[in-house]
Amino acid sequence: MKLHFYKYHGAGNDFIIINNHDRKINLSQKQINFLCDRHFGIGADGFMELLPSGKYDFAMKYYNSDGVEGTMCGNGGRCIVAFAKETGLIGTTTEFEAIDGIHKAILHGDNDIELKMNDVTTYDVNEDKFIADTGSPHIVIFTENLDDIDVVTEGRKIRYSDEFPEGINVNFVEIRNGQIFMRTYERGVEDETLACGTGTVATALAANVLLGIDSPVNITARGGKLSVKFNKIKNIFTDIWLRGPATFVFEGEITL
Repeated sequence: MKLHFYKYHGAGNDFIIINNHDRKINLSQKQINFLCDRHFGIGADGFMELLPSGKYDFAMKYYNSDGVEGTMCGNGGRCIVAFAKETGLIGTTTEFEAIDGIHKAILHGDNDIELKMNDVTTYDVNEDKFIADTGSPHIVIFTENLDDIDVVTEGRKIRYSDEFPEGINVNFVEIRNGQIFMRTYERGVEDETLACGTGTVATALAANVLLGIDSPVNITARGGKLSVKFNKIKNIFTDIWLRGPATFVFEGEITL
């Protein structure tokens, strides 16, 4: 079969997106893994299907690069919103379904997209570590000399540790010259990625809890800059919005 696909880039993460609104495409885990392979396929951090929704504008189904359906991806969510706008499905605002519930989004121009994330009602703090589910499970670790850390080796140790039997995404964060820098080991990709949307949200909340940094929080990853704003009522984070670029790269066809 020939598969028509679209490639998008969102602040350091790249994604393959297909329009499966008629639900005629049914790909296997092996095929999705092949598509995301950077040597033999197209290459991407994740794969998404745009699907129909009975009540909302569309539904988003996200797969990690290993071909397994994943949890929520913040940068992927912003990219599929950009894709939905490009196809004419939505205007400058939207509501869509994802695995963790309903999300709103606002398009501030062609490539600047703000995505509403779910409330975070519980989290754990242990010295300089912050653990929360921001659509995907994350641990945020504040450190020094961020550029010198072997993110793959150290992140893999934590991701596969007995403490996290279901696995976890690992974010290493440094405050340098008043700015927040992060690097992420992503579960499912099983490697360092240049950015992570849900990890950026977790980092912003960790910066508030552990360092007292107020909203909005600007964060720099190796792939670009993102901003997170939120309200905090007692220990509950509400009205969380992730904002940053989401850019069309190219489209094409590949034979499977």
